[in-house]
Amino acid sequence: MDDVVVVGAGPTGLTLACGLRAAGISVRVLDKAAGPAATSRALGLQPRGVEVLDRIGALGDLPKRALPINKVVITVEGRELATLRVGPAMERLGGRTGLIISQAEIEAALRDRLTQLGGSIEWGRRVSGIEVGADRAVARMEHGGEVDARWVVGADGAHSVVRKSLDVGFPGVPLVERFLLADVHADLDRPNDAACTWMRGTELLAAFPLPGHDFWRLMAPAPPEFGDDPREDQIVGFLGRRLGSEAGGSIRTVEWTSSFRIQRRLADTYRRGRGVLAGDAAHVHSPLGGQGMNTGIGDAENLAWKLALVITGRADESLIDTYEAERRPIAEDVLESTTGLTEIVIGESRTARFVRDRIAVPLLNRGWVQRLIAKKASQLHVSYRRGPLGAGRRRRLPGLQTGDRVPNREGLYGELGPAWVLLGADSIADVARRRLGDVVTLRGDGDAMLVRPDGHLAWRGSDEAGLKAWLDTAITR
Repeated sequence: MDDVVVVGAGPTGLTLACGLRAAGISVRVLDKAAGPAATSRALGLQPRGVEVLDRIGALGDLPKRALPINKVVITVEGRELATLRVGPAMERLGGRTGLIISQAEIEAALRDRLTQLGGSIEWGRRVSGIEVGADRAVARMEHGGEVDARWVVGADGAHSVVRKSLDVGFPGVPLVERFLLADVHADLDRPNDAACTWMRGTELLAAFPLPGHDFWRLMAPAPPEFGDDPREDQIVGFLGRRLGSEAGGSIRTVEWTSSFRIQRRLADTYRRGRGVLAGDAAHVHSPLGGQGMNTGIGDAENLAWKLALVITGRADESLIDTYEAERRPIAEDVLESTTGLTEIVIGESRTARFVRDRIAVPLLNRGWVQRLIAKKASQLHVSYRRGPLGAGRRRRLPGLQTGDRVPNREGLYGELGPAWVLLGADSIADVARRRLGDVVTLRGDGDAMLVRPDGHLAWRGSDEAGLKAWLDTAITR
């Protein structure tokens, strides 16, 4: 029996599998597709996503092959009203810069890392149902047979079979009837370090540069007459006309087209016994803001180290409950912010368009607004301080609180995952090693700080007794 079965070989499932394999956990990754996807909807890594891939050893040469996005240019009714300088704003946050690169390329890098770690993907393996017991989970395969494991994780997307089998509700609403996408080679007189958005009444067109020569992703709401399944020629024709009228551009060749509904949905719970949900299986929302794939990758990193501790007998199973307690509020926040952004951008009512065109868009030129947007989008300020492993509302010391992300310094991120890091005396690190396993000691100033494999502060103090007390409370066994 394997330790974990991961259903879904997208960014979330692959990140989780890499994290588990690095910790020595046996994993089987099952995916219903015949093989890897060559195209994708998601096209960017926020700084937080870049950090996660770097920590698990999957980043590779993606930064060299990706495009940096330095600005977003917004044009309303033919007038350029705002330039959002996201590149400089992100750099001031002190983390890695975001990258524009296809999800397919990101998945390929994760598959390579999984192979290096001794893992593999079983393609064409469609799961028809999941059964969970007190100490095991069973994945039943569509064409017969079953796969047993101690845990099963559903990373199988918005229509998750795992979620449905676990009888977990997925309430929510559609935000936009249908969006059109196309990856095209186009004649477009715009710099390839800028994303461009054109708004005219209720019409919207966005163009994102992609790595390659004159390569762009175009996106726009579909006209009502297109129905639920628009043809490729309809999608290309509509987007081409909009590109011509707004920017004087033209489409030369087409690589890929798609359409989808924008939904806002959040799972009632992330766990039923030995079954756990992550990524789009747990939450879906508007792609505006580029948060979806990055939120799923964050789910995976958070869950991986907790499952590893439980499976190796170093922590009580109750530690898995802290995964939902920490990550579900992040998803709630992303749903709220992306929904608000979508409603503003679409401008379905005259009042909404007035607020968008006269107030919201011009405000984007303000430096403080750009800093706030960069902080939110980067996910570098995600904190778990109010979660069960965080500082909560207890009396706080100055500086970092337990649950906060610890900025990279002195090679910290190079040591994390699956290892923990103790910034401080090796004698204190020995206390952590006896409970947690691999703990690296690095020089620290002031209080000792124990950093989790996902880069968040686990404990802060000055003596061995304090750390032991925290371990006895937080990592119960």
